[in-house]
Amino acid sequence: MDTVLILTILVVVFALAFDFINGFHDTANAIATSVSTKALTPRKAIILAASMNFIGALTFTGVAKTITKDIVDPFALENGSVVILAALIAAIAWNLITWYYGIPSSSSHALIGSIAGSAISAAGVGILNYQGFMKILQSLVLSPFLALAVGFIVMSIFGFVFKNFNLSKTNKGFRTMQIATAALQSYTHGTNDAQKAMGIITMALIAGGFQTSTDIPMWVRISAALAMGIGTSVGGWKIIKTVGGKIMKIRPVNGAAADLSSAMVIFGATMLHLPVSTTHVISSAIMGVGSAQRVKGVKWGVAQRIVMTWIITLPISALIAGIAYQVLNLFF
Repeated sequence: MDTVLILTILVVVFALAFDFINGFHDTANAIATSVSTKALTPRKAIILAASMNFIGALTFTGVAKTITKDIVDPFALENGSVVILAALIAAIAWNLITWYYGIPSSSSHALIGSIAGSAISAAGVGILNYQGFMKILQSLVLSPFLALAVGFIVMSIFGFVFKNFNLSKTNKGFRTMQIATAALQSYTHGTNDAQKAMGIITMALIAGGFQTSTDIPMWVRISAALAMGIGTSVGGWKIIKTVGGKIMKIRPVNGAAADLSSAMVIFGATMLHLPVSTTHVISSAIMGVGSAQRVKGVKWGVAQRIVMTWIITLPISALIAGIAYQVLNLFF
């Protein structure tokens, strides 16, 4: 069998594995608040999230095209299949390490850092599409701050509107609302995160000479959506515990506000064809909601640990990918 074909098949397999891992690694964040407030049982929350992720993944392709062409030019990437395979191995390794320790790191940061690191290892810093790469970095950096602000505003509005309502009735109403917001958040997660694997597979098809455009084939869209949906069904309870309870004590009104805020930010990024970290956005929205009520109510120590993981993910995943490329290059 042709070496390029073997490498392309390996990329498809690893990309779908990345999407599967992304499902149980990142989607845990989408349902963490609804599980922690008992608006949904874990089983129902996972079924809801898996279904909405699948639908969301099939709805848009803008983010996938951004991943395909804006970090490096797949048409100019020599030995591109090896570059992409090394990036996937590094991103998966980092995702599994952070999942094992229950740290809500970003699959998006890991993947984008890995692509950049692997490409630089192969062809030097000049290979990066700096305009597109900086646009992606800006969206990754700014989106958590936007989610923090939106979470603060939404919770402040909820607090003002419902300040004279009976607490038990309000909690009951917001638990019901959380079912809708959890579904919305899972849908938006699918519209953004599942597309990253689609973009990677399309890059590999172009690099291998199997495709001449950046359009995302339907079989790629369906397989990536399925992989994420199945990964979601596995669940990620360690991360649910961190996001759903350790950042702050979450009540139904907090959970609904956080879900709604993060869904708005993620969907806005999807409409702009920009990849964002759903982990960062959801965690930041929870912090913003908590700050609107009481700044001291947010456990900033846990938040600081999460932020540190945000900062180190890009360079560490890039380094791992660079090493992985050099190792793979000895064999291919």
